[in-house]
Amino acid sequence: MKTFKALSLLLSYPELDLQAAIPAIRATLKDEGLLGPHRMGHLEPLLASLAGDDIYDLQERYVLLFDRSRSLSLNLFEHIHGESRDRGGAMVDLLETYRAGGFDLDGPELPDHLPVLLEFLSTRALEEAQGILADAGHILVALAERLTRRQSVYAGVLEALVALVEARADTEEATALLAEPEDDPMDLAQLDKVWEEAQVSFAPDPNAGCPVSRDILARMDLPVRAAATAAE
Repeated sequence: MKTFKALSLLLSYPELDLQAAIPAIRATLKDEGLLGPHRMGHLEPLLASLAGDDIYDLQERYVLLFDRSRSLSLNLFEHIHGESRDRGGAMVDLLETYRAGGFDLDGPELPDHLPVLLEFLSTRALEEAQGILADAGHILVALAERLTRRQSVYAGVLEALVALVEARADTEEATALLAEPEDDPMDLAQLDKVWEEAQVSFAPDPNAGCPVSRDILARMDLPVRAAATAAE
């Protein structure tokens, strides 16, 4: 399902090639029709922003949201295992799932990074993809709610994922996550304290950059390369 690839890209670090690909991503989402007009309407603010805003502003916004706020981390196991040993086991299991499906993880992101998971799901049948994603339904609900509270244009992507798996906000797991306090990406002292508790073994290479969107674009069966070339 190309929809999962498109949503993966929309949650990836903004770069110029992603900006150039927005028309193709929008067309793919509309043509496949998995989300429907209502959800597409909720995605339009993000699509318009990614296509037209200054790239440095987009990158700064992304970092503030997803890299400097653990409560909005796109690494899914962060929300349920933190930095415990259980996270390591869950990561290994997820890697095995990828390998069994013939999916190679060759970028710097962790296996539980949501854009990476969505790209993998795009290679599976819709019912299977929905089943796998539903296991993270409570996390998706929490992320969608937190992004909505911040009036973020990224909320539309998480709302779409919640709708795709029919995740509910009234489950015990979702309620527990939503009850957790949110961190403030502008509170540098608190952020330093939080990140000091993280185990380095689970951190992505800080010098690796953010090429996940380039990697996904390169593997997408979408006419994005031509768009990127035209923009150069």
